[in-house]
Amino acid sequence: MRFDYDYVIVGGGMAADAAARGIRVVDPDGSIAILGEEADPPYERPPLSKDLWRDPSTHEPFLGTAGATDAQLHLSTRVTAIDRAARTVTADDDLYGYRALLLATGGRPRELNLGPSTQVVYYRTIGDYHRARALAGGHVVVVGGGFIGTELAAGLAMAGAKVTFLTPDAEVGARQYPRGLSARIRRTFDEHGVDVRTGTLARWLERSSVGTVTVHAQIGETPVSLAADGVVLGLGIEPNVELALSCGLAADNGVVVDRFLRTVDPAVFAAGDVASYPDAILGRRRVEHVDQATVSGRAAGFNMAALLTGRPLEPYDHTPFFYSDIFELGYEAVGRLDAGLTVLEDWASPDETGVVYYAEGEALVGVLLWNVWDSTDAARALLAWYHEPGSLPDPSVLKGAIRAG
Repeated sequence: MRFDYDYVIVGGGMAADAAARGIRVVDPDGSIAILGEEADPPYERPPLSKDLWRDPSTHEPFLGTAGATDAQLHLSTRVTAIDRAARTVTADDDLYGYRALLLATGGRPRELNLGPSTQVVYYRTIGDYHRARALAGGHVVVVGGGFIGTELAAGLAMAGAKVTFLTPDAEVGARQYPRGLSARIRRTFDEHGVDVRTGTLARWLERSSVGTVTVHAQIGETPVSLAADGVVLGLGIEPNVELALSCGLAADNGVVVDRFLRTVDPAVFAAGDVASYPDAILGRRRVEHVDQATVSGRAAGFNMAALLTGRPLEPYDHTPFFYSDIFELGYEAVGRLDAGLTVLEDWASPDETGVVYYAEGEALVGVLLWNVWDSTDAARALLAWYHEPGSLPDPSVLKGAIRAG
C-alpha cells in the first residue's frame, strides 16, 4: 500500500518526538508519519539508566507523541529504502510518500560474539531495561567503562544485583576525569559492594549448559573468565547511517548536515544521535545525549515545516550539554571530557564540588560541572569565548570563572 504525508520521520525515539513537536510550532495541520522500528512509542531514554533504577515504581517514560502532535505512529516498522527522486520511503511492503523527510535513525549497540537474549543485554531500549532488571536478583557482569556502562553498574547494584564491573581503563572513568575524581568514583563503587575489575577487556561470551554466561576477557596478556547469571553490555553505539548512504547522502561518523540540519538534499534532514552537524562553538561533531536529541529534533522539525510553508529556516546554534548520575554522585557537562587533554581543576571541596576545564591547542573544549548545577549556560559562554586555538594560553585564568560552591 501507499501512504502520503507532508512529513515523514524515520526513527521513533526522542528526536522523532521533538521533531513532530517542532513541526507543530509552524504547521498545525500538516500530516506527520513517524516510522519506528521499536514496538513502543517514543519515550525518554535517560530514565533507563537513571531514575528507573533508583525507583522502580517510577512511571515508564513514554512521551505521548501521538496525542500531543496528531502524528501517525507506525511502530515495528523498518524502513529499507529511500527514493529521493520519487520522495518515497519503503518499509516492509508499503510506500510512504513525503514532502519533507527526517532521518532520526539513532544508533545500534556495539556487540560481541553473542546476540542479545534474556541473559545477554546490549543496553539501548526500554525492552533492554526490563531484561536487565530481571537479572538483578543474581550475579551480573557489566561490561563497558563509558558513561552508560558506569551508570548501569551503579543501577544494577542499587537494584540488588551482585555486580562485577569490567572496564578496560586503569581506573573507573580514567579516560574522562582527572585522577582524584576517578578515584572518588571508584571509592563509591567499592562502598556499594561493586566488584570493579580495571584494565579488563572483554573479548567474547559463552553460554553454558547450566544457564550461566561466561565473559572471556584479558587483563593485559592474561586471560580471565567470569561466569554470571547475565551480562549487560554498554559498549557504545554505531550510528545508523546505512539508509542515508544507500540513497546517496553523505555520512562521516553520522549523517552529514548543514547548520539548518539539512543533508545535501534540501528536502531531507537529520537530527539526534545520527546527525553529524557543525556545532557553532566546537565545530563538526556527533553527540549522543538527550539534550542533543530533543533540541536538534525540534529544530529539524521547525525547519522542515518552514521549508513547506515558505518561512525562513533557522540555524541550529545550540551546543548541547549532558549529565550523569552514579549512585549519589552527579554532574553536568558541555563539550569534550578527555583526561588526556590539559586539565584545570577548580574545587570548592576536593573531588566533591567543583569545575573541571579541558583545553586543547590553547583553546577550551570542555567543562565538567561536578555537583555544580544550573551553570551549563555559563560553561557555553566560556567555550564560546575561548574556543579559538590560541585564545587560552594560560588556563589558570579560568579559576573562579564558574562559581564552584
